[in-house]
Amino acid sequence: MHTLSFSVFRNAKMRFALPLALVAGTFAAHSNIVAFMSQHVDVLLLLPYILLSLVMMLCQPFNQSKTGISAMLMLLAYYLIQQNLQAPLSQSQTGLTYILLAVLLPLNLFQLHFIPERRLFSRFGLIYLSILGLQLCWGWLLINHVNPERYNATWQMYFYTIGEFSPLPLLLIIMIVALACASASIILKRNQGYDQATFICLLFTGLTLFQFQQPYISSIAFTAASSLLLLNLISCSHELAFIDPLTGIPGRRAMETELKHLGRTYTLAMLDVDHFKKFNDKYGHKTGDDVLRLVAQLLLNINIKADVYRFGGEEFTILIKGKTKNQCLDALEELREAIASYPMHIRDNEKRPADDEDGKRKRGKRKQSEVVQITVSIGVADSLEDSRTANVLKVADKALYQAKQNGRNQVV
Repeated sequence: MHTLSFSVFRNAKMRFALPLALVAGTFAAHSNIVAFMSQHVDVLLLLPYILLSLVMMLCQPFNQSKTGISAMLMLLAYYLIQQNLQAPLSQSQTGLTYILLAVLLPLNLFQLHFIPERRLFSRFGLIYLSILGLQLCWGWLLINHVNPERYNATWQMYFYTIGEFSPLPLLLIIMIVALACASASIILKRNQGYDQATFICLLFTGLTLFQFQQPYISSIAFTAASSLLLLNLISCSHELAFIDPLTGIPGRRAMETELKHLGRTYTLAMLDVDHFKKFNDKYGHKTGDDVLRLVAQLLLNINIKADVYRFGGEEFTILIKGKTKNQCLDALEELREAIASYPMHIRDNEKRPADDEDGKRKRGKRKQSEVVQITVSIGVADSLEDSRTANVLKVADKALYQAKQNGRNQVV
């Protein structure tokens, strides 16, 4: 499988659109799913327990604690639904349990956007579980000591429902929709896997509570949510393994995997940022990181169909399939010239504003930033004489060394 096959699932728009499409599909196909699973009801009821437990177990070794907490909250909610919400909601205790679940579950899910990424089995995890336990104790006391019928007028005012539209009070529908919209905006802004996990759980929690009168809605919705959580987990794990965290392009492991599946004809280009160590020493490592990110983005704009990888340090590799080096030289020269002519503005990382207000005060008062040009040396080799990738890489590396010896900023 191509190393970039999961990249589509890490796109911010896809992270937003896929859960939305699946929740709409689940809503539309609910009756068909119930009919299809009518002979396997026991399996349907058990699936969320199995899948959510699997997500929780996989999250620990993959360091995806927020996704694991999302799955834990969903698993706990599903258990409460199956054990405590199978009686009519008109009964006071059942109705109050339903309301508490509709308030606490979305709020607990949404706050995952803002807590730090920490292991569940840690001091942080112990504190979090303690707070969750206090909520459960408070809910249990409320359910067993408050009779909503004694406060009928207040109940109707705050928990008014619209007939057969939904048993979920209108106020809580508005709250869950608002939380889901806020969660979606967070995904589109910072595009993190754990944010999508929260968004998934909010959407399917909303669907379950909104359509609570429908048979098996919690089992169907929670199964769909846990399936998406597994896909999210696989995508994030793939990113950790194959994507370079600094530049956002595939790393050396991804390149080595791809090199095992090449045809007879291909070209490899090794690219190195010129005088990078001196640049790092003069402007600092943060600016050096900016240089590497900039070069990576310019490499993606190469005027030929190619795969780009960060080989390590300030070195990058360009893989062009189905073409010889002579067919690639013009595109590589254009790339070298584009990098050399790109004006990079040096930012003073030590004097950057601490917040937006500080930035507004300093804006307009800054001295003109220093502009520098970055150059790269490129060594190119193809598979015409020897198709073994290790040998082609060695030849490309020797060509890169020759480019540096010849004065840098050139293709050899």
